[in-house]
Amino acid sequence: MQNLPKVQLNRTTLLFPLALVLFEFSVYICNDLVQPAMLAITQDFGVSSSWAPSSMSFFLLGGACLAWLLGPLSDRIGRKKMLLAGVIFFVICCLLIIFTQSIHQFLAFRFLQGIGLTIISAVGYAAIQEIFEERDAIKVMALMANISLIAPLLGPVLGAFMIEHVSWHWGFIGIAILAALSWFGLKAKMPNYQLSVTKKPLSYIWDDFKAVFRNRRFLGLALSIPMVSIPLILWIALSPVILVEHLGLTNMQYGLAQVPVLGGLIIGNIALINIIDRLPLGKTVMLTLPLMLLGTLILIAGVIWKDYLLWSLIVGMTLISFGEGCSFSVLYRFALSSSPVSQGTVAAAVGMIMMVAFFIVIELVRITYESHGMWAYALTCFALIALWFTFPRRIVKNIMQERLAKGEF
Repeated sequence: MQNLPKVQLNRTTLLFPLALVLFEFSVYICNDLVQPAMLAITQDFGVSSSWAPSSMSFFLLGGACLAWLLGPLSDRIGRKKMLLAGVIFFVICCLLIIFTQSIHQFLAFRFLQGIGLTIISAVGYAAIQEIFEERDAIKVMALMANISLIAPLLGPVLGAFMIEHVSWHWGFIGIAILAALSWFGLKAKMPNYQLSVTKKPLSYIWDDFKAVFRNRRFLGLALSIPMVSIPLILWIALSPVILVEHLGLTNMQYGLAQVPVLGGLIIGNIALINIIDRLPLGKTVMLTLPLMLLGTLILIAGVIWKDYLLWSLIVGMTLISFGEGCSFSVLYRFALSSSPVSQGTVAAAVGMIMMVAFFIVIELVRITYESHGMWAYALTCFALIALWFTFPRRIVKNIMQERLAKGEF
């Protein structure tokens, strides 16, 4: 593969990543804004509120199904063509979902919308790394992360406001408009670089994935990522049912309750950026996972002493989300570095493991929540974080020791 000419980061070249982050924001808020509306949507379709978490699980499953294909395909036909086609597909899905007549049709389109997650990770992020110099690419990714974090913080509040005053259909219309604006920005400002790739049969892709999944260190690290991130994913999926239906909060109170929880994630990411250069890589994970475990114990305490359930949920989940912000990026970096196979293939494998794990656990908790209530949610969060202290902790500790032996900080 040839080396492409790099561009310097300036006001002109920054317009491409800004257009890309607008699409990323559209995809993320497509989930965070819709979750508060799920109780109204299930009522419109005449089904139980237990279907509410499925909106998120099918969205994430859609993000997993084509990760293995879209990265290699964009190598062949070009990142720009693939990215523009992906944005159009996402816009169409957002518009067609407003015409659905059943929960099954709605979930089918949520699955298709989730493919936008793969377009971002397998195509958009790869383009950033190819176009910009190394340090500029890091700056661009950091900027995009900060902007995209607005979606989980702003989405629940906007979603609650939408349900109070307008129909849920308008949320998808607004998201489609945002994504369409990003398409025009990408078409005008994204460089049209084309990689020269030797065309090989699809069996080569399969061989690469087999090599990745046979790597035990990769599997341990890749599985550790959903362990630390699923509790917050479960919260986003189940909190409409927990807070509104069971605890009797209004839609606006529900949205406001999300602010400290999702704000903890933002603060965790900011803390990671500020201290990562002063600590050995992996140290933030070792320091904050006990904090996440404490958060799960606070959740369980709230289930036992029901008078304090609301505050236990908010405090416990804020600790969990803060810990995730301090550890997720480091674990992701370790996973990508754990295999000698091409980064695109490894990143796709991580994405597939994450999304499939999200789907399975959300659906299992959705089903058990009907019979066991808050115990299903709290014990699942505790089990996931406690499980991290087994083989994933040993792997991270070994990596830190190996880096220390090599003189790496």
